[in-house]
Amino acid sequence: MPARRHPTARQVRLGAELRKLREASGLKATEAASLLGTNSVQMSQIESGIAGISEQRLRRLAANYACTDVELIEALVAMATDRTRGWWEEYRGVLPAAYQDLAEFDHHATFRHDVAVIHVPGLFQTEDYARSLFAYMNPEFPQEEVELRVEHRMRRKVVIEGSAPLPYETVIHEAALRIKVAGRAATRAQLFRILELSEADHITVRVVPFALDDFAGAGSTMVHLGGALPRLDTVIRDAPHGTAFVDSEAQLDHFRTLFRKVKAESLSPGQSRDLIHELAKDL
Repeated sequence: MPARRHPTARQVRLGAELRKLREASGLKATEAASLLGTNSVQMSQIESGIAGISEQRLRRLAANYACTDVELIEALVAMATDRTRGWWEEYRGVLPAAYQDLAEFDHHATFRHDVAVIHVPGLFQTEDYARSLFAYMNPEFPQEEVELRVEHRMRRKVVIEGSAPLPYETVIHEAALRIKVAGRAATRAQLFRILELSEADHITVRVVPFALDDFAGAGSTMVHLGGALPRLDTVIRDAPHGTAFVDSEAQLDHFRTLFRKVKAESLSPGQSRDLIHELAKDL
């Protein structure tokens, strides 16, 4: 398969999983390459996501790596053979690649767990909220650039508002609900939008209240997307250098534990709705 100039984060993840399988088998890249009748350069490209891999070649590697996890092999085959070109492709080359990567991961996820401490989760944001946020964080952007980002964020909501919604659970700190990102009226509208969405069967909203003593989780903001198997989950975090995609098993376990901890410290869904309603009434 021809080399890709700009592999997606999901394609990079497939390559990383193939590399993990090879390393677990004890084979070197040159030895794996010989199994495919190719060279170490192409093997490196496959394992970095720059080059694709066919189903036949993937299954050959899995067999020679002595991988007996049938579910994992089938999940990797699905990733390798997927030809989905979703709505996010319209923004390729127009917005930073991370925007398409996030939308693609959302599309293929089996569930989504968020922890939001400073801002309302992106999938809940109203246009006014998102517009104010993008404009403030990027003061040098012309208005059309801001609007493009707002449009993309609104379209991402299809994963929780479309015909086949994703199971979605989010924990929001009260701070994110109180900060008036877009002014008083827009904040009230934002809170009522969260309340409306929280009534859906596939959505669970919990709030960490200011009243909670001994909360040290201000740095726990994350997006945890479920893969076809737990080892194929992905955690997404904003970092100073950009968006970070976490996929190591040890780190995934760490963030699963962190989500459970923050969730356990939050209010019940009913109590959370009551608190959000009170905040909205006070505006």
